[in-house]
Amino acid sequence: SPEHYPKVITTRSYEDRLNTISNVRDAGISVCCGGILGLGEEETDRVGLLHVLATLPEHPESVPINALVAVKGTPMGEDDDIGKVDAFDMSRMIATARIVMPRTMVRLSAGRLSFSDAEQYMMFQAGANSIFNGDKLLTTDNPAYDDDQNLFNKLGFEGKPAHRGPLVSPAEAEGNVLITKVSAHEMQQ
Repeated sequence: SPEHYPKVITTRSYEDRLNTISNVRDAGISVCCGGILGLGEEETDRVGLLHVLATLPEHPESVPINALVAVKGTPMGEDDDIGKVDAFDMSRMIATARIVMPRTMVRLSAGRLSFSDAEQYMMFQAGANSIFNGDKLLTTDNPAYDDDQNLFNKLGFEGKPAHRGPLVSPAEAEGNVLITKVSAHEMQQ
């Protein structure tokens, strides 16, 4: 949230981050912007993050929901009060993101190794419809590709090709739901 951000990041402001998102969007690049749970935030901070993302002129195409992976030797890795995130915290955040940003790819992201297959299934059922795949996620481990394929097979999930955006729901394809898009330019008039 804007309120909690300066307690974690001191090299730039929240407004700087919002300007970056706007610049990325203006450059025609898909926006990927989410948050990390377990940084000492309150539930109101989590709501604040989703409120900011959901009220942007256009929702991000991708919203990763991460659980902190505490790395020894970093400020967050040395604090025992940091990182207390469970599958229910993640599921609540994912479900809320899914409701307020229905066309966004809500990504179950960093921290997946700390959750069981059953807990990950709960997060997918809460609304996660994407993962980052591969054995490394920036600086921390991620499940191996084959492990993710085995999980998807176990859960009866079928992956979609990368870089294709969300699949169209049956209700939308049948014309029962109309998805509209308002551009930032239209919002300013």
